[in-house]
Amino acid sequence: MCVLGLGLIGGSVMRAAVAAGREALGYNRSVEGADGAKIDGFDATTDLTEALSWAAQRDALIVLAVPMPAVGLMLSHIADVAPQCPLTDVISVKGAVLDEVRSAGLLDRYVGGHPMAGTAHSGWAAGDARMFVGAPWVISVDEHVDATVWAQVMQLALDCGAVVVPAKSDEHDAAAASISHLPHLLAEALAVTAGEVPLAFSLAAGSFRDGTRVAATSPDLVRAMCEANAEQLLPLLDRALELLTHTRASLSEKGSVAELVESGHAARARYDSFSRPQIVTIVLGAENWREELAAAGRSGAVIRSALPGPGSRG
Repeated sequence: MCVLGLGLIGGSVMRAAVAAGREALGYNRSVEGADGAKIDGFDATTDLTEALSWAAQRDALIVLAVPMPAVGLMLSHIADVAPQCPLTDVISVKGAVLDEVRSAGLLDRYVGGHPMAGTAHSGWAAGDARMFVGAPWVISVDEHVDATVWAQVMQLALDCGAVVVPAKSDEHDAAAASISHLPHLLAEALAVTAGEVPLAFSLAAGSFRDGTRVAATSPDLVRAMCEANAEQLLPLLDRALELLTHTRASLSEKGSVAELVESGHAARARYDSFSRPQIVTIVLGAENWREELAAAGRSGAVIRSALPGPGSRG
């Protein structure tokens, strides 16, 4: 496999894949990132053409792990040098990437992906081979996806220790907006609000630390993910504002925040008891396999071991 972008997620994917016995080459635009990988014993380069030529010679799986604003340029290079290679990504929005892939003429070999893991840190040095162990890794099951490429992406996720969640790209983006992108904006708002209150930082402890953890993420990364998913994020932001506005009115008029607190507590309890049954009977490439996987993922089911089908080891 060839990993394009050796930051937190791309670097962790390469570490985990190599630990699982895969041959991998990494590309990073910055010398610092590539040299860091080399020092740690990995093969890496700052020459994109070299990396893509390596991938083309081996028909390697290309993993796109760059910020959203860089996707279009990277895809144009892939189309020029390695258009026949299977292609996936680890970017936190799927619809926007899908549009870029379609524009680049690479749709036939592309299967979107998004490991739901990370930290507030960035760069090669922040990576961890065990970052994805037990984490959900979304793999897109849009109508265009090829079963053989899907099996390759599935196996990569499993090799990294993740559990695979099949999903349509638009459904992924709606869910990601609610559990990732909106929390980023709420964390920023909480941090700003506390920063305007004298003594607040002196008293801050667990609640503030946990509630603002992701506010430590690079602002450029937060902007890229939220702005690229604006269509899905805006309705959820409106809903959060509606809940807070209603709660403000209740607190002002009735002295109560009970409705929001009790509803939130109940929703969190449902999350804590959420089950993840295993998908075992679907055969990749069989009739209606994409729709069946999407329905299973929608219900909370996951893949923990490779499903049978083309290119899988199941």
